[in-house]
Amino acid sequence: MAKNKNNQAIWGARIKKSTSMAFQRIGSSIDLDKRLYKEDINVSKVHAEMLFKQKIISFKIKNKIIFGLEKIEREIRNNKFQFNEKYEDIHMNIEKRLFQIIGEDAGYLHTARSRNDQVITDFKIWIKSATHEINSKLNVIIKNTLKIAEKNVSTIMPGFTHLKNAQAVSFAHYLLVYVEMFSRDKKRFYNNLENLDENPLGVAAISGTSFNIDRDYTTKKLGFKKPTNNSIDTISDRDFVLDFLYSVSVCSMHISRIAEELIIWNSDAYNLIFLSDKIVTGSSIMPQKKNPDVLEYLRGKSGSAYGNLFSMLTILKGLPLSYFKDLQDDKEIVFKANETIINCLTILNEFIKNFSPNRKQMLNLANIGYITATDLADYLVKKHSMSFREAYKKTANVVNLAEKKKKNLSELSIEELKMVEPKLTEDVLMIFDLKNSVKSKKSYGGTSFENVKKMIRKYKKM
Repeated sequence: MAKNKNNQAIWGARIKKSTSMAFQRIGSSIDLDKRLYKEDINVSKVHAEMLFKQKIISFKIKNKIIFGLEKIEREIRNNKFQFNEKYEDIHMNIEKRLFQIIGEDAGYLHTARSRNDQVITDFKIWIKSATHEINSKLNVIIKNTLKIAEKNVSTIMPGFTHLKNAQAVSFAHYLLVYVEMFSRDKKRFYNNLENLDENPLGVAAISGTSFNIDRDYTTKKLGFKKPTNNSIDTISDRDFVLDFLYSVSVCSMHISRIAEELIIWNSDAYNLIFLSDKIVTGSSIMPQKKNPDVLEYLRGKSGSAYGNLFSMLTILKGLPLSYFKDLQDDKEIVFKANETIINCLTILNEFIKNFSPNRKQMLNLANIGYITATDLADYLVKKHSMSFREAYKKTANVVNLAEKKKKNLSELSIEELKMVEPKLTEDVLMIFDLKNSVKSKKSYGGTSFENVKKMIRKYKKM
């Protein structure tokens, strides 16, 4: 088997002494970036094809390089490849193995490129794939949320402001809030794909290359929209990393908000939802407990998502152009963030499939807190031509009367109501019916049952 004559670090011809073990440990990123092997091999194959197309390397050398790269890919896939910390990263580990397989012709592969443009190209392709996986998970959550919403269009619950009962809403309408949140997350991730869809390969270390390369060819083959415009910016740019981490952070925040709300709803004070035993844990001392630990896990993980974003922002904030070792941390941060958000989305989906509303308690709670008061004010405006402010004052007086008599608004008699406003007739009593209250909110985006049904159909088509 042919071997690389210079079986040391690639810069051994310039730096004569061996790197200290301590520096090798901090300089090596192979334990992290070995997950980029598929991307790195694919990028190298396309680069080799381009070099041959441009008559920079021969057909024979190109074929040997691609043969060697495909062999390496099989070895890694079958766990037969030995990663070596000495060679720092995935790029040099693959290159060293390529020398072992095809000999000195492996040295032609690095013509007209640098690890600087190589790693950014690999990383962008990896983030593209990770983004598609995240959006696929979001799609599943949206679909499962819509399934619950379809079954609960007519389920009435109180909508809250300041955690106080505000107005009656459809539980399905409430669930569609989460669909909106996750739909925005999807758009945000898709926008990132648009922004990072520029091919870094070919800018080399910082200034471009003197070789007659074809960046449009590699751009098309690697699935990018266009090549990057400025070689220095390309090497130093990590905006696409920040965009990804920001999107993960916002998505994590949405998950955390949902988790917090469901924790409150699951509490004995609210008791608005039932949880399957599949998604609760017990107590080591209190036999009766069924705890929503999975939701608390989801709520807590938003903190690490924010930490990842701020770590990257801090690394970049004072960094001059162009490449520095500081940037090596980008992959660890992104891999960690991606793993966490994938776990959270998977867990949230399991939760969605294993909870149900306590419809009776939702309705009972909706009957507390005079939540049809606004309906009365609207009625006075429409039926008796009052200004809204006048109607507001009249309604406040009705609420005061009900509170004094320890009655719900729907329990007040027409005679009692006339004590506040003599013009009222018996048809006003229909206003206090919760179902009528929900039905009346017909403005686009409102909670009326018909609106909610239309929105569910719209989401399903999307």
